[in-house]
Amino acid sequence: MADDDVERQVEKPRPAERSVHAVFYIANWIFFSNLTILFNKWIIDSRGFRYPVILTCWHMVFATIATQVLARTTKLLDGRKSVKMTGRTYLRAIVPIGLLYSASLVCSNMVYLYLSVAFIQMLKAAAPVAVLLCSWAWRVEEPSLKRFLNILLIVGGVALASFGEIAFSMTGFLFQLGGIVFEAMRLVMIQVLLAGDTQKMDPLVSLYYYAPVCAVMNIVIAIGSEASSFNPADLATAGYGLLLLNAMVAFMLNVSSVFLIGKTSGLVMTLTGILKNILLVIISVLIWHTAITCLQFLGYAIALAGLLYYSLGKDQLLALSQAAWVYARGGYEAVRVSPPSGDEPGQSQGQGGGLPSAVRRALVLALAAVVILVLFGAFFYRGGGGVEPGLGRRFGGANAS
Repeated sequence: MADDDVERQVEKPRPAERSVHAVFYIANWIFFSNLTILFNKWIIDSRGFRYPVILTCWHMVFATIATQVLARTTKLLDGRKSVKMTGRTYLRAIVPIGLLYSASLVCSNMVYLYLSVAFIQMLKAAAPVAVLLCSWAWRVEEPSLKRFLNILLIVGGVALASFGEIAFSMTGFLFQLGGIVFEAMRLVMIQVLLAGDTQKMDPLVSLYYYAPVCAVMNIVIAIGSEASSFNPADLATAGYGLLLLNAMVAFMLNVSSVFLIGKTSGLVMTLTGILKNILLVIISVLIWHTAITCLQFLGYAIALAGLLYYSLGKDQLLALSQAAWVYARGGYEAVRVSPPSGDEPGQSQGQGGGLPSAVRRALVLALAAVVILVLFGAFFYRGGGGVEPGLGRRFGGANAS
């Protein structure tokens, strides 16, 4: 959902005792975010449930019920008690933002009918560009030549990736572009319209208010678009239990994002989001054997470089590179010159007697990413010669590669 937005403000790092367990929350969010995208793609394309609007509607109905239950049985939604929600605020803010949220979700699911997962992730690299342009249009931020040149680099990279796409579909491209624009407008409207007590809503509390609006909006869209062609037998073909599990996974993505925000900083969110997208491209290639051309690879690399510079800035990038060099050199020295176990008992982790804690956490995160990749491959890959049955008919009529 909104799990693909780039945080541009770097917050102060959390205390050390809280960051010890941050790897779990990072891996948890990466897992549910990528699993939601792959699960939706699999249901729409492989299981024959080619009704993305109805699927999104089901997700919102489930989210509405789930948030109501959590609000009455847990403390996860206690943040809503600090939100002064009046009828005027609901009509002025929640309803229009909910409608934009609905449009974004519908477009994001429609695109699975036409484009590969890898190419969709490449296009999503342009999301910060749309947010910045909308911010300029609403005068939330002042135009800047430096940022304009930066977003031109990102747009150029995405354009190269698009030109290099083998199974390019203009319909799918426009749906993805629409999803990015609607989501950017939603984020800017939240900043403009909710500039009061409701501004501090966390994602789960936001979902508590937006989900009913999105569900109603999606029902209206579904009636006008997919109701006439909907075959109830497709529910049984897809599997009732599978659809229920799909909605639960989509909802768990929102829950995991709440915990991630509470345990990490904006910098970690930015870097984790980029890592997640790269992992998803790799997983897509392994599962669906998506062909990635050299031009696509070059374009995506340029877009990611521009995205990193846009998100972190020159000073932060220099600081990160220097810190990485220090940690890497410290780790190398610790391995090369390992003191005896009895020497200097006070010299332990992070002080020359072992790998620094940041390096160890990074290694654990990398290991978790590899485990997730292997699990996805084991679940989806059928072996023997190509794509999974049912994927032979490519989106938009193109052949699978």
